[in-house]
Amino acid sequence: MKPLLLSEEDALRHSRRGALWGLLFASVVAGAWTGRAGDDALAAHARFFEEQLRSQVMPYWYDTAVDWQRGGYVLADDGRDGRDEATEKQIVTQARMVWGFALAHRRGWSTAARDYLKAAENGYRFLLAKFRDPVQGGYFWSTDLEGRPLNDRKNLYGLSFVVYAFVEYFRAGGEQPALEHAMELYRVIQDRMHDDRHGGWGEHYTRDWRLVTEQDDQVVVELAGRKSANAHLHWMEALTELYDATRDPAVRASLEEALEINRKWFYPPEPARSAFHREFDWARVTGGRSDGLSFGHNVEFAWLMIRAQRVLGQAPAWEHFLAHVNHALRHGADADRGGLAYTAEADGRITNPDKVWWSQAEWVAALTDSLRHKPAPAHREALLRTLDFLRRHQIDPKDGIWRDTVAADGTVKRPHKAHNWKANYHDVRALVKFIDAFGPGRD
Repeated sequence: MKPLLLSEEDALRHSRRGALWGLLFASVVAGAWTGRAGDDALAAHARFFEEQLRSQVMPYWYDTAVDWQRGGYVLADDGRDGRDEATEKQIVTQARMVWGFALAHRRGWSTAARDYLKAAENGYRFLLAKFRDPVQGGYFWSTDLEGRPLNDRKNLYGLSFVVYAFVEYFRAGGEQPALEHAMELYRVIQDRMHDDRHGGWGEHYTRDWRLVTEQDDQVVVELAGRKSANAHLHWMEALTELYDATRDPAVRASLEEALEINRKWFYPPEPARSAFHREFDWARVTGGRSDGLSFGHNVEFAWLMIRAQRVLGQAPAWEHFLAHVNHALRHGADADRGGLAYTAEADGRITNPDKVWWSQAEWVAALTDSLRHKPAPAHREALLRTLDFLRRHQIDPKDGIWRDTVAADGTVKRPHKAHNWKANYHDVRALVKFIDAFGPGRD
C-alpha cells in the first residue's frame, strides 16, 4: 500500500499537473496548426511531455509495478478504481520494463527517491535467475509470480525483447555482463532458430528446441509454423541496438538479413501488399488472422527501418518510409479528431477504427521522423492533431498513463494501464523520440 502522506517529491509532482495541462492547451490553441506557429506548438508539446515523463509517468511505473520482494515486475492495472489480480509474469513485459527503466536512468530521470537503474536491475536479475534456461539456453515465455515456469516455450518475439532490454541496461549502467548475455542469447537464436534454407527465423519452439508447427494454447503470439511480420520486425529492432552497441560482424550480417526480409516480404514499398504471416518458404498466408493490415505495424516498420539503416551506415530509404506513412495518412488517420485507426483491409478500408495506445505511439514516432527528415505540412498537422487527441482522450491526466483503447471519438473502451502486453515501452519510446526532435536542445 502507498503511504497516506506524500513525499516532497510527490507533492511537487501533483502540484504540476494542472499547470502542465493548462500550459499545453494554451500553447496549442494559440499556435493553431500550421506554419511557424505549428513549430511552436510542437515545442510546447515536447516540453510538456518531457516533464510528464519525468514527474508522472516513470514514477507511476516505479511505484506500481516493481516487485522488490520476488523480483521482476507485476503489471495489473485495469484503469478503474481497483487493480487486476496478476497471476503470471511474461517475458515481453518483463524485458520491456527493464528497457524502460534503463532508458529513464540514461535520460537523467533517476532521483534519490526513485532509482531507475536499480529498478532495471531488479528485472534484469529476475530474467537471468528465473526466465533463463541454464540447460537448453534461451528464456521461457512466462513464470508465476514467484518465478516458476508456467510456459517454458522459446519464442522469437519474446527473446527479441530480452536482447533489446539487456543492451539498454548495459548502456545505462555500463555492466558488461549484460551485453555478454545479450550476445549469448543472439548466438542461441542464430543456432536454434535461424532458417538456413529459406532465410529468416523460426518463431515457436519447445523447451528443448523442437519447432512447434501446430497451434495450441501455449502459442500465445502469432501463428505456429509460420514466420510473422511482428516477430521479424522486433528481432530487427533488437539486432539494430545490439549491433550499435557491439559492432559485431555476425550481428551486422543478421541485421542486414532481417532488414531485407522485412522490406521484401512483410512491409514492401506497396503498403497494400503488407503481410502478417508467411510460410517458411515465404509463400503468402491468407485467411483468418493473416488477412488485412495493421496501420500501427506499418508505420512502426517505417521508422525502425530508418533506424536500422542509419546504424548500418546505409542511405535511409525515405521513399519506402513515406510510402507507408502516407498510406496510413490517407486511409487510417482521423483527419478531424487526430489519431490512427487500428486495422484495415488490404485496399485500406478500415475494419477496426479504434485507437489503441501502441498504434498511436508508433504514429507519433513515424510522423516525428518524417518531420525531422523534411518539412511536410500534412504530417505536421496529423502529428499535432494526434497529440491533442491523446491529451484529451487517451492519456489519464492523473498519472500520465495511456489508456489501452479508446473509440474513434475518444470514448474509453479499455481503460487498462498495465497488463502482460502493456508496459513502459511504446508510448515512452515514441515520446522520447518526439522530445529529442522538438524539445529544448534539439539538433
